[in-house]
Amino acid sequence: MKSGFVAILGRPNAGKSTLLNALTGEKVAIVTAKPQTTRNRIAGVVEVPAKKKVHPAAQIVFVDTPGVHKPASQLDRRMLQEVHEELETRDVVLVLIDASRRVQLEASGEPGQAHQRKSSNWASEDEFLFSLIKGLDCPVFLVLTKIDLVAKDVLLPLIETLTKQYSFAEVVPVSARKKDGLDILVRKIVDALPVGERFYPSDQYTDQPMRFMVAELIRERILVETGEEVPYASAVVIERFEEPPADEPRKKNAKLPLTRIAAAIYCERDGQKAILIGKGGAKLKEIGTGARKQIESLLGTRVFLELHVIVEPNWRESRPFVDSLDWRRQLEAMTKKEDQRD
Repeated sequence: MKSGFVAILGRPNAGKSTLLNALTGEKVAIVTAKPQTTRNRIAGVVEVPAKKKVHPAAQIVFVDTPGVHKPASQLDRRMLQEVHEELETRDVVLVLIDASRRVQLEASGEPGQAHQRKSSNWASEDEFLFSLIKGLDCPVFLVLTKIDLVAKDVLLPLIETLTKQYSFAEVVPVSARKKDGLDILVRKIVDALPVGERFYPSDQYTDQPMRFMVAELIRERILVETGEEVPYASAVVIERFEEPPADEPRKKNAKLPLTRIAAAIYCERDGQKAILIGKGGAKLKEIGTGARKQIESLLGTRVFLELHVIVEPNWRESRPFVDSLDWRRQLEAMTKKEDQRD
């Protein structure tokens, strides 16, 4: 058997989360049209059955990282740190490039690059993305996404431009939406992985606890339902998560058991709070209704969801607050509290 960790790297809106969900067949990561939707490393586990004379059985742990972009806040710096940490513990790296988007690379001869370099100490974000993989000692695949949105004669020049920047182990065009090219991608990844044992049980598809997935579904509705700066200034923390007893008897034709959830939505200014709540609480109700439906689908229970909005001025620049949003830290804090009670 083969097994290993595969880091998914790309700029915002490269289709990383869409690809992760398509590969796992589950909604592991939230997806919206807004950039910087992914804030944390999210693992999706894929069991690959053996295929005679093609490849052995494998367990692939795909890790979706935050989109690579210029950090402008403590939150952004934390997201970039997540990227660096994942690159230190990987067996294969996938570099995702949106085939439908103009790529900005110095070597590509794209117009406007000289002006961009004069106006910023950074190169283009595409160049920064490529700088992250320089010196890696593992196979790096170039994965061209959203190929269903471009003509085929556009792909070859794009591949030629990108392969001048790095000697990729493989180049795989895919469309996650149409599930085109995914089988080829999985097969090539299995070929590149080392022999090993499973990292997770065969029926587990993510490393995320349900509490975190619920918080992300609420944040997804905020991203969808609000505009301007509000989605980026919002964070969600689960304050109460009461599951029904696992051994609760079910009567015939009885209602599904009930999960009670309370969550706080943090924002930075009173004006943002007003937008999140809406006139007469209408916007908050829309967010809650949309999130509750998704959460019920995830948990397989009825859900009673309470939401309230808290203003935490300039939280994106507060390292302690940003660190507290990491679900791994939240689990550590919960474990300590439980140990203290015992």
